[in-house]
Amino acid sequence: MSFASTALHTVPPYGVPSVPHPSVYEPDIDSSRELRGEIGLRLELRHAGVRQVTLRYELIGEAGLPVVLVAGGISAHRHVVASETFPENGWANALAQSGRALDPTHVRLLAIDYLGADGKLDVPLETADQADAIVQLLDALHIRKLHGFVGYSYGALVGLQLAARHPSRLRKLVAVSGTHRAHPYAAAWRALQRKAVALGQLQCADAQGLSLARQFAMLSYRTPEEFDERFDAAPEVINGRVRCAAEDYLDAAGAQYVARTPVNAYLRLSESIDLHRLDPAQVAVPTVIVAVEGDRLVPLADSVALVEGLNAQGSSARGQLRVLRSPYGHDAFLKETDKIDAILASALRAAEQNTAEIA
Repeated sequence: MSFASTALHTVPPYGVPSVPHPSVYEPDIDSSRELRGEIGLRLELRHAGVRQVTLRYELIGEAGLPVVLVAGGISAHRHVVASETFPENGWANALAQSGRALDPTHVRLLAIDYLGADGKLDVPLETADQADAIVQLLDALHIRKLHGFVGYSYGALVGLQLAARHPSRLRKLVAVSGTHRAHPYAAAWRALQRKAVALGQLQCADAQGLSLARQFAMLSYRTPEEFDERFDAAPEVINGRVRCAAEDYLDAAGAQYVARTPVNAYLRLSESIDLHRLDPAQVAVPTVIVAVEGDRLVPLADSVALVEGLNAQGSSARGQLRVLRSPYGHDAFLKETDKIDAILASALRAAEQNTAEIA
């Protein structure tokens, strides 16, 4: 039988000591396998001092299974996969099905709503802030150590910070389409998107500005090859204006994003990507870096530099690079399900073997 629970836990300013028993959360109802809740945190933010914040989470899977935290881009949230209690499709639904590496009958999936995702925390946020918040969540849930952290895009940045700042809290990191820094070209894309939002705000047209920013983002997420295949049609003249074949797709993407995203959330999380920077040598956790050829936001050269930095201390096993070829560019994680699943299966299996050897 499945249960759902929503509760507010109050955590001391710097978390609570880890407990010396198995690294899983045992909820009030021991048989609960579908849990959604939130905790109150007192967190010291890099650019805003100590703040009282709320971190919302979802935990899917039987108590006692190894815990894997799954974190996506700035549009992702705590609902990863559809379940009996929470039947709506999750943002990574295809990757967490039966037989997959993230099958909730084999691992326990933990996910969060990022700090700032509700639009109420209107201050600069860093990926390190997100990582520190996750540690307090793990303490509150009595999770001593994550079996794995699977991060895509912004989630990869947060995972790298967690591995650098709190290496004792996870066994394996898989970072997809995210590295140790924001590439200047990608930062320029995001700066223009934020200016589109600001222009909309000046015109009292916040939704239109955010929609336009999202449409610009879609062009950076995908590739010219995909657009050539999908939208190679002659433009039309409608009401005296020329309209190209991709505009319906872009308009729909903008409208969907506006419907679920507060303007402040978009602005602060977009800024957070650009604030991200760390020294790869500080990451002391076995890490698989997944790069995508044609990803215009995270060039392959940056992924290579990250892996070289991970292995700078002579530990060849600390950083591994996997390269995907895909017409979907930055969005390959969400589209190339079979390829990503194979990488995750190998990485998480290696983490399990390493755990057995240590035990």
